[in-house]
Amino acid sequence: MAAQIRKTFLSIETTLVEGRRPAARPLKLIAAAAVVTNPWAGRDFVADLKPEIHDVAPELGALLTQMICDAAGGGAAVEGYGKAAVVGLDGEIEHASALIHTLRFGNHYREAVGAKTYLAFTNTRGPANCPIMIPLMDKVDEGRRSHYLTIQFAIPDAPSADEIVVALGASIGGRPHHRIGDRYQDLKDLGHDVANPAAI
Repeated sequence: MAAQIRKTFLSIETTLVEGRRPAARPLKLIAAAAVVTNPWAGRDFVADLKPEIHDVAPELGALLTQMICDAAGGGAAVEGYGKAAVVGLDGEIEHASALIHTLRFGNHYREAVGAKTYLAFTNTRGPANCPIMIPLMDKVDEGRRSHYLTIQFAIPDAPSADEIVVALGASIGGRPHHRIGDRYQDLKDLGHDVANPAAI
């Protein structure tokens, strides 16, 4: 069963001034989303989600990755990345999770942008026009705090009760005027080994 896509959504936000100071390098945030029929909607509890995951997730991963890369001017331009899914009120959180927590979805994006880190994520349930949050992190360095960002948007008519909104997010650049250092300096200050941050 192919993905039943009702609409797609693309948002591009460029920050030129932050804290009343011009950004030395503008920050561009890109969100791409697809509103799809929940493939498990209208059914009793489904124990095995794998068939629909295999059918739907790869198509969504390829589509949204292409939308991001087109908007960014290529995968190499993407610096921060993340993903999200919001299931409508008649669905389970597991339905949202199923479509994004599979390599059949995320690897399209990782490979296209040359990423090494895991994809930051949210998976939630909500009504139409609910806030959709995509957390971002640097695609190659999870400790680079300048790229800890969040994209927020809403789609006025989605998700319907029997739909899921699936989304990818990207940043070109980090927070303007970032000045909180990175994770590695904290570890050094605390006397922890960078290779063993929990000191276990």
